Amino acid sequence: MADVLIPARAAPVQHHGWRAWLRSQFAGSPTSALSSALIVGMLVYWLPDFWSWAVTRAQFTPSFEACRADTAGACWGVIAEKYRVILLGRYPQDQGWRPMLATLLLVGMVVLSCNRRSWRTALLPAWLVALVLGWWLMHGGAGLSRVDTDRWGGLPLTILLSTLSIALAFPLAVIVALGRRSDLPAVRTVCATYVEVVRGVPLVSVLFMASFMFPLLMPQGMTVDVLLRVLAGISLFAAAYMAEVVRGGLQALPKGQTEAAASLGLSYWQTQHRIVLPQALATVVPGLMNNFIAIFKDTSLVTIVSLYELTGSLGLALNSDADWRPFKLEAYLFIALIYCVFCFAMSRYSLRVEQQLNRGRVHV
Repeated sequence: MADVLIPARAAPVQHHGWRAWLRSQFAGSPTSALSSALIVGMLVYWLPDFWSWAVTRAQFTPSFEACRADTAGACWGVIAEKYRVILLGRYPQDQGWRPMLATLLLVGMVVLSCNRRSWRTALLPAWLVALVLGWWLMHGGAGLSRVDTDRWGGLPLTILLSTLSIALAFPLAVIVALGRRSDLPAVRTVCATYVEVVRGVPLVSVLFMASFMFPLLMPQGMTVDVLLRVLAGISLFAAAYMAEVVRGGLQALPKGQTEAAASLGLSYWQTQHRIVLPQALATVVPGLMNNFIAIFKDTSLVTIVSLYELTGSLGLALNSDADWRPFKLEAYLFIALIYCVFCFAMSRYSLRVEQQLNRGRVHV
């Protein structure tokens, strides 16, 4: 019997390398390839004009006369001229090192907390020490001149409000989510009412209530700092939305998990702490991070109650100066870049957490 040659098979599709990454990201399907081609075409059409405006004809020196020239492009000099007010708001300029140092301290603690190796018992006392030091640097006292909270602003205020709001809202959201699934009708009703009422009003209304209506309900002569009232309002608002995300993770957990815990004799709180919450929270990491990013961006609304965070500080810096007022676009692009950097870092950290959690899962 004569030997029969087997025809050569096609080379396997490469699943690694930059070519495979480009194929999967931009040409995974005909629709994806078409949309990618349209976007590339638009970039090729618009990018030269944008580059000419943003770089070639741009003015980088803080001179509004040069920026007003007919041939001038983007005026990045407005950032060089107004960056202190944009980043620090109404905080005294000669004391600008204090809020910047407090911001670096707070951001450093956030980065440290994102590292799993730092999850030790000493982390909570470290946070308390960092918050006390940050408050001392921002507010003053004990050798530093006093600066009232209504003069805080810019990037330090944005970081402070978003970080503390997330830290306060997350445990409250977990408690409310557990309460909505409670077997006790009174607890379930209270938690459901809180979530539905808060989610039924915009954050602007909550901030107005915290800033203007709440002081009217206080006893005569008693007052609460406006920054604390706004912080409480944002935290309560964020917790209501976050509670629904956590509740979705709780409902996604198979009932057999709790039944197995009950068969082992675990109490309710032991079951929640050791079995339910670790799996439920791991399931909703993308939703939680989406809420965290929303909180970070929603801090821009505190401008309506006269707290000038990053966005409000920009208006404060330009609205009072007619010479630089026409160059708001460049200033808004500057703060948009700041928001983008922080939100992108949070998103990448979320992806990293998902990858770490998926290592122990079995995919069928």
